[in-house]
Amino acid sequence: MRSHPIEKYRNIGIIAHIDAGKTTTTERVLFYTGVSHKVGNIDEGDTTTDWMEQERERGITIVSAAVTCFWTPTALPKTNENQYFINLIDTPGHIDFTAEVIRSLRVLDGAVVVFDGVSGVEPQSETVWRQANDYNVPRMCFINKLDRMGASFVNSLDSIHKKLTPNAVAMQIPIGLEADHQGSVDLLLMKALYFKGANGEIMEEAEIPDNLKEEAENWRAKMIEKIVAEDDVLMEKYLEGKEIAVDELRTVLRKATIAGKLVPVFCGSALKNKGVQPVLDAVCYYLPNPLDIPPVKAHELKTGNEVQRKTDDNEPLAALAFKVATDPYVGSLVYVRVYSGVLKKGTYVYNSSADEKQRIGRLVRMHSNDREEIEELPAGDIGAIVGISAKTAQTLCDESNPVILEKVEFPEPVIQAKIEAKTKEDQEKMSVALHKLTEEDPTFKVKKDQETGETIISGMGELHLEIMVDRMRREFKVNLDSGRPQVAYRETIKSETEGECKYVRQSGGKGQYGHVKIKVKPLERGKGFEFIDEIKGGVIPREFIKPVEQGIKEALDKGVVAGYPITDVSVNLYDGSYHEVDSSEAAFKIAGSIAFKDAAKAANPVILEPIMKVDVTMPTEYFGDVIGDINSRRGRIEDTQDSMNLKKINSLVPLANMFGYMTTLRSITQGRGTFIMQFDHYEEVPANIAKEIQEARN
Repeated sequence: MRSHPIEKYRNIGIIAHIDAGKTTTTERVLFYTGVSHKVGNIDEGDTTTDWMEQERERGITIVSAAVTCFWTPTALPKTNENQYFINLIDTPGHIDFTAEVIRSLRVLDGAVVVFDGVSGVEPQSETVWRQANDYNVPRMCFINKLDRMGASFVNSLDSIHKKLTPNAVAMQIPIGLEADHQGSVDLLLMKALYFKGANGEIMEEAEIPDNLKEEAENWRAKMIEKIVAEDDVLMEKYLEGKEIAVDELRTVLRKATIAGKLVPVFCGSALKNKGVQPVLDAVCYYLPNPLDIPPVKAHELKTGNEVQRKTDDNEPLAALAFKVATDPYVGSLVYVRVYSGVLKKGTYVYNSSADEKQRIGRLVRMHSNDREEIEELPAGDIGAIVGISAKTAQTLCDESNPVILEKVEFPEPVIQAKIEAKTKEDQEKMSVALHKLTEEDPTFKVKKDQETGETIISGMGELHLEIMVDRMRREFKVNLDSGRPQVAYRETIKSETEGECKYVRQSGGKGQYGHVKIKVKPLERGKGFEFIDEIKGGVIPREFIKPVEQGIKEALDKGVVAGYPITDVSVNLYDGSYHEVDSSEAAFKIAGSIAFKDAAKAANPVILEPIMKVDVTMPTEYFGDVIGDINSRRGRIEDTQDSMNLKKINSLVPLANMFGYMTTLRSITQGRGTFIMQFDHYEEVPANIAKEIQEARN
């Protein structure tokens, strides 16, 4: 049974650049909605959503946290009919944990994007905005930290217009900035909003200060122009000079926000408890409920045909496992978004991605790391299942109507390190830890070096690997040594060629026979691997096609230049032969592997290296030294920007040359420079460096 009608549901995320104030904003939301009775503070390490030890120590969000809370818009009477049911997800801002943002956006209906009122749009702001575009997530903005020195609402809004969208529309302007920041002007109601009480919990309306009335009128005129442009009826009223009611403006703004045509912008200071309640109101007024979102796309398991699943309790069940977490008290927690049907405790569901039938023993609603037992999750809701074995991006559905929901795509790791357990007991513990951590995080990979027997872990950055090693030590009590992080190089080919292998072995009894002919060609960078089956007339029986592909994939992993995985290559299996008695899956697998290796060696193979987008901010006086240092790291300067007394440098630098950069930057800028780094693309390594890499591997 639903506690609230589905129209009152809001599944939202808070996304932003690191240090823009996401977690602080979330903590105020939890306080004002009554989930927590104390305002959590990052500096004091007592936040609700940043509950991991590593998060509290470092003051950053590492894993997305799901929280359910309730809110009644401040202008409405506090009745059950007016109350909204909000599933809120606080996401990381650090680029190393981008998988958390991606999988959260996949299941959210709307997002609040938080900006630092001093810095405006920052590099990771652009990344999360682009990710939200990829998933068509409607959003609104909150320009935060207007109490800080150098804060500017106008400059921040201008940077949103220039770098993200021209469709951002200011719904508020601040009353005072920096130390004089007192509240905001609501441009819709034309009222001043002040926040009183020990924690800003009392929101008071007042008349707009005289010195702001004219400015507020000008801003309101701009706001109305943008809103009425989205509706012919309102536009006609506006042109006729008629008064437009607040409810009419809200209705059109809501419709335009959901369609992605407008982005409402609010302002305040979460740390100083100013401006968060109007953001909550706006979530209810403007962001979509599950019915406002188009039906989710899926594919029928049997036919592969595309179908849609509507947000309806009476539809067949379709739910996406979007996150797997290890809870120290209950074990495995699988977070799910139910798109259609009802997920009920005690029932069986079909995991169509793994071809497994599983029983739902316990269902919980999450309040960060606390749990509330529930009986069911209806369509449009988010919760967690205790104790089932499902992985990120797998589909749970009705066995009689099996479908697979569209997958979540994650970036490949760019950095790796060797780890070694200290004892045999630690080896066993480490195996368990690695299994659980790879289930949790799809960007964290583990492999065994077949030649050395070493365990190699891969991830999105130094911090990512550092956190994973730390978690193994703390959560799983593993004593281990870890090596220095290394670049995760790749290999590819530059020309087209063909390969053939006739694998024939005779050893007394039944022999081995597998014969394949293939064509290989390079693919566009970032396309990965493509296998094309063009076998006609049964020259190779169907049961041997898959083993050929498996053999090729195994060869891909080992590389042909320096032993790094091969990527961005297409393989076309077009001919071959078989033996009625001697042919086997194993023989064709070996033949596929040998044919590909031979072809790849002849196709002008090269080594690729990850190129990182590096954005550095520093005081103007250090500009020349920082430029010089980036150039010395084989970096390419893309552009530079001025921001008050600061300089920003946007560059592309090979990851191999970025280890230890933080220490160097601090030294050059006397601790005043900051940077953000994220993977951009793979690029061919210069010949002299490729030679060094090969020599180091041999």
